[in-house]
Amino acid sequence: MRSEQSIHFPSQAVSDLEKLSEEYGLKVARAIRNEWFSGTTSKYNSQQNNFHTLRLYARGEQSIQKYKNELSINGDLSYLNLDWKPVPIIPKFVDIVVNGMAQRNYDISCFSQDQHGVSKRTEYMESMLRDMRAKNFDSIVKQQFDVDMTENDVDNLPDTEDELALHMQLNYKQAVELAEEQALNVLLEGSDYDLVRRRCLYDLTVLGIGATKTTFDWNDGATAEYVDPTDLVYSHTESPYFDDIYYVGEVKEIPINELVKQFPDLSESDIKSIVDNRAYPLDYVSNRDKNKVQVLYFNYKTHMNDVYKLKKTGSGGEKIINKDDTFNPPVENMDGDFSKLERVVETLYEGVYIVGSDKILKWRMCPNMMRTDSDFSKVKMNYQIVAPRIYRGKIESLVGRITSFADMIQLTHLKLQQVMARMVPDGVYLDADGLAEIDLGNGTNYNPQEALNMFFQTGSVIGRSFTSDGDPNPGKVPIQQISNGVNSGKLQSLITTYNYYLQMIRDVTGLNEARDASTPDRDALVGVQKLAAANSNTATRHILQSMLFITAEVAECLSLRISDIIEYSPTKEAFIRALGAHNVATLDEMKNLHLYDFGIFIELMPDDEEKQLLENNIQVALGQKLIDLDDAIDLRAVRNVKLANQLLKVKRKNKAKRDQQMQQQNIQAQSQANQQAQQAAAQAETQKNQAKAQAEAQLEQTRNQLKTQYLQAEVEAKKQLMQFEFELSSQLEGMKQQTNTQLETTRENRRDNRVNMQAEHQKEMVDKRTGGDSLKNFESSGNDIVTGSANM
Repeated sequence: MRSEQSIHFPSQAVSDLEKLSEEYGLKVARAIRNEWFSGTTSKYNSQQNNFHTLRLYARGEQSIQKYKNELSINGDLSYLNLDWKPVPIIPKFVDIVVNGMAQRNYDISCFSQDQHGVSKRTEYMESMLRDMRAKNFDSIVKQQFDVDMTENDVDNLPDTEDELALHMQLNYKQAVELAEEQALNVLLEGSDYDLVRRRCLYDLTVLGIGATKTTFDWNDGATAEYVDPTDLVYSHTESPYFDDIYYVGEVKEIPINELVKQFPDLSESDIKSIVDNRAYPLDYVSNRDKNKVQVLYFNYKTHMNDVYKLKKTGSGGEKIINKDDTFNPPVENMDGDFSKLERVVETLYEGVYIVGSDKILKWRMCPNMMRTDSDFSKVKMNYQIVAPRIYRGKIESLVGRITSFADMIQLTHLKLQQVMARMVPDGVYLDADGLAEIDLGNGTNYNPQEALNMFFQTGSVIGRSFTSDGDPNPGKVPIQQISNGVNSGKLQSLITTYNYYLQMIRDVTGLNEARDASTPDRDALVGVQKLAAANSNTATRHILQSMLFITAEVAECLSLRISDIIEYSPTKEAFIRALGAHNVATLDEMKNLHLYDFGIFIELMPDDEEKQLLENNIQVALGQKLIDLDDAIDLRAVRNVKLANQLLKVKRKNKAKRDQQMQQQNIQAQSQANQQAQQAAAQAETQKNQAKAQAEAQLEQTRNQLKTQYLQAEVEAKKQLMQFEFELSSQLEGMKQQTNTQLETTRENRRDNRVNMQAEHQKEMVDKRTGGDSLKNFESSGNDIVTGSANM
C-alpha cells in the first residue's frame, strides 16, 4: 500500500481561494487516482476482484477451475465425467443471517437536544416533581376548597423518581419530536430504505462492509441511496466507522449521453478526449460497453478560515463584515476602530473526475454541508460506511472465513461422485464343474439355469461333497455370492469428511443447527435449543449493530437535510403537505423544525426470543400476583425490552405498595370492625344490663307496687278486720257489760240466793268443790294487732 507522502495530496495549508480553484481539485483527483487506479494490480482492481469472488461464493457460483486443476492429471480431464456445479452451501448460511436480521424491525426516536427543547423537558419534569411532592396537600385543598392546584393529570402522576424517569422515556414526547420522527419516516419511505437496508445487510455479511449515501436535490429533496462497496474509494483508516477519513467517493459507470446531460458545458473535443482516454471496467466484465465511461464522484474534507472584520460605528455599535482568509492587516494599523475575528471550521468539497483521463468535470465547495448545531465546526460526509472487522485496511467478512471450507466440501463432493461411479452391484460365482457332478436322481443333471433360479428364489443350493468316483468334490458349493462392497468404506469416509467441513463452517461462523433448525435433536430440551440459537445470534450481532449504525447515521443526515428542505428548498410546502397527510397537527411544528437540533436514536424491536423472555417474566409475575392484568397490558405495549423490564420492576414495587396499603386498610378496617363490634357488644351489654336493670327495677317496682297493693289490701282487710273485730269487741264488750250487768244482777240475786241457799247447799258445795267449772275468756289472742301477718 502506498504511503500518503508518495501519493502527493496537495497541501491543505493554503488559502481558501486556492482550494476553490479547479487546479487544486485536479491535484486531489490525481492523488486519489495514484492511490487507487494506478497499475494493473491497483488497489481498486484488487478490491473489486476480492469482492467479486466473495459474491460468487455467496451465490454458489464460484469458479470451478481450481477444482478441475485439483483432480486433473497434467490438465487432462478426459477420464472424468463429473457434475462440476458448486454445492450451494454458503448461500444457505448467508440467507439465514440476512433474512433473520432483515425482519428485525426498529423505531427511529428523535430527542430534542437544543436549548429550547431541553428547557421544555426540564420544565415538564419539574412540574411533575412539584405535583408529586405536593400530592397530599393538593388533594386536601381539592377536598376542602374545591380548588385544583395540580399542573398535570393526577391519574398519570408517577409515585417515585424512578417512575418519573421511565415516564419521561416512555410517554413524554414533544410535538416537534413527533414531527421530526414523521418527517424521517416519510423520507425513508420515499427512498425505499427497507430495500437499501437489505442490500447493506447482504454486503455486510458477504463483503464485511456496507455503505449508503444521503443526497440533497432541489427538486427531489433529501434521499438515502445504496452504495456498492466495490465502487468505493476512501482514505486509509483504522476505524470501523470510517469517521477519520478525509476523502471518500464512488466510481460509477455511466453512458456518454448521461454524462453530457449532467455536464452540458462539455465540448465535442472534451467528449472525444474522454472517450479515447477512458478506463475500462474490471476484466470479469466480458461484454464491455464502449458507450460508457467510469466517473469518480468524490468528497474531500479540508478546513476553511472564517474571517470577519469587527468595526465600531459612530453610534457606538459594532458592525461585522465578512472577509476572506487573506484579510490580515498589521497590528499597528488597528487603531481601535476595527479588529479581526476568525475561526477554523471543517469544509467539504465535491468533485467529479473521469477515471483514465486527466480531466476533472466539477470541483466546488459543497453548497449544503451538514453541520450539527451542537458542533458547528464539524462537517459530516455524504457517505455512511461501516466495516466492523477492519484491521490495517483489510476487511474481513463472514463469507471470507468459510470459502476454504466450501472448497473442501466441493472437492469432497466431486470425490464422492468418483467413488460412486466406480461402484458395481454384488454378483454370484457359478461352478459349472460342480453342477455337472450333481444328479437329481431322476436321470437328469442339475443345469446352471435351474441352479440360479433356485438360488435367487429360495437362497438354497444343491451340492455334492464327493464325486461319482468317490473322490472329494472341490466344487461342492457350486454357487457363491461375490461381494463388491470394497468402495463402501471410502464412501463412508468421504461422507464423514463432508460433514466435518460442514461442521467447521458452523463452528467458524457460529451458525449452529439451532439457528436454522436443520437437524434439531428430538431429545434436546426446548430451553437448550433456544440457548443455542441465542448464542448463534450473538456470534453475528456485530453485523446487526453495524446496520443499526448506518441507519442512525442516515437518519441523522436526513434530519439535517430536513432543515435545509424547510428553510431553503422550493419543495418546502409540498414536503409539509406530505407530512400533513400523516398528522395535520404537526404542520405548525414543521414550519419551525429547522430551529431545533435533534439527537437520533434507533430502538431495535425485540426478537421472538426477547419477547418470550419478557412474556415469561410477565407470566411469572402474574402467577405470583406481583402485578395486575392492567400492568401486564402496559408492559406488553413497551417495545424496548430493557425499559419493559425496568417498568416491570416499578410495577412490581407499586403492586407491593398497593397490596401493603390494601393490607393495612384491611387491617384498619378489621380493627375498626372489631372495635365497632366490641363497642356494639359493649353497647349491647350495656343495653342488656340497662334493660335487665330496668326490668329488675320494673320488677322491683311491680313487686313494690304489688307489695304496696298487698299491704294496702292487707291494711284494708285488717282495717276491716279490726273494724269488724272492734265492732265485735264492742258488741262483745257491750254483751260483756250486759252480761256483767246481768251477771252482777244475777250475782247479786244469786248472792242473796246463795246466802239463802248457802247453808242449804254447803254440803253440796263441798262435794262439788273439786269438779267446779272456771269462767271462759272471750278476748282475741293477737288478732287485734295491725302488723300481725304483714311483717310491719
